[in-house]
Amino acid sequence: MGHGGNVIAELTADHREVEELFAQIEGQPVGHSDRRQLVDQLISELVRHSVAEEMHLYPSVRRHVPDGDELADKEIADHGRIERMLKDLEERDAGDPEFNDLVAKLKFAVAAHVRAEESELFPELTASCSPEELNTLGQLVRRAKETVPTRPHHSMPDTPPANKVLAPGAGLVDRLRDLLSGRDSSS
Repeated sequence: MGHGGNVIAELTADHREVEELFAQIEGQPVGHSDRRQLVDQLISELVRHSVAEEMHLYPSVRRHVPDGDELADKEIADHGRIERMLKDLEERDAGDPEFNDLVAKLKFAVAAHVRAEESELFPELTASCSPEELNTLGQLVRRAKETVPTRPHHSMPDTPPANKVLAPGAGLVDRLRDLLSGRDSSS
């Protein structure tokens, strides 16, 4: 991830990338090791995307969008539910009978979250922020995705300032774990 443009273009490109990963996962035979590898990549992408949103997008929504607190709280709650699924999926082998059910449930939850962001949150933010603010936000999100965690950490704070302080440290540890385990998180 890291596509360029304003925050809306950046996050929308992430959404399409995640949809493509789901399609690739579904294209693999059940139980195949490639499914596990693709799910690991999906987990990394979703975690990086979510943490970057929690660090930069949702605070801006709270500041600029009417009823932004309510909207941001809903999105963060969605992230929490998705993160619990990611953690459960991370701990399962591709041959586990629950693996495919979890992938399907995750796809459904992510699709609902994406629809809400793209149909409600993004238009509200676009109407409430200048193009310069949206561009700056896009740069902040891209930078954050370079250092934030690549694995789910359900106990990590999801709002500033704590998440901005703790995420880079957790990200460093995750990247080291990814390197030592051979899990690619550099996408």
